Amino acid sequence: MKPRLDEMTIALRAAKEFPDGAVVNLGFGMPGLCSLAMPEGRRIIFHTENGALGFGPVLTEDKRDQRDFCLINASGQFVSRQPGMSFFDHATSFGMIRGGHIDIAVLGALQVSEAGDLANWSAPGRSGGMGGAMDLVIGTRKTIVTMEHTTKDNKFKIVKECTYPLTARGCVDLIVTDLAVIEVTGRGLVLKEYAPGWTPDEIQELTEPRLIMAEDRKEMELYKRC
Repeated sequence: MKPRLDEMTIALRAAKEFPDGAVVNLGFGMPGLCSLAMPEGRRIIFHTENGALGFGPVLTEDKRDQRDFCLINASGQFVSRQPGMSFFDHATSFGMIRGGHIDIAVLGALQVSEAGDLANWSAPGRSGGMGGAMDLVIGTRKTIVTMEHTTKDNKFKIVKECTYPLTARGCVDLIVTDLAVIEVTGRGLVLKEYAPGWTPDEIQELTEPRLIMAEDRKEMELYKRC
């Protein structure tokens, strides 16, 4: 079996999409790793819906001594202090989201359809709540999904139609997986980049909808600092 990209590398590629000065909300799990992948000198303002703005990267295991149980993001991950960060109530935080003040949301997904529909909160045999995902994908200017390209048994996660309960319709702009970078457009899904060692045809075999091959498609530049 060919090797696929790991979660940190997926996060690294997604973080290349953040312009300097952007306000970015990072979802549960893999998206949180994007805060560890920012190029030096780039200022990104991280937001969490439980009421903080401008905090630093997620704290890794080697920084356990810096953890503060009063300083976590909406995923329950410990985050670092940063000069200028601020705190506020839940209502104010969602006012920022619903008011269109968040530039980018990075979320995980169970399924994404060829129309950019997102299902990321419920599936057979899984329990949980939607949390702030519905507000985020509607209120932010750009939604990026980070996820594995297929399930563990190689079933499609990028599908023609979502079969799991939807978070929102037509909300996804970009999909970054362990195999590819795919843009959601009015024409369909456009394959922009592919993982090293993989071909566009192999990625198509693991994607239910037909992929449009971008004329300038290329192998992912994984370690080039943006």
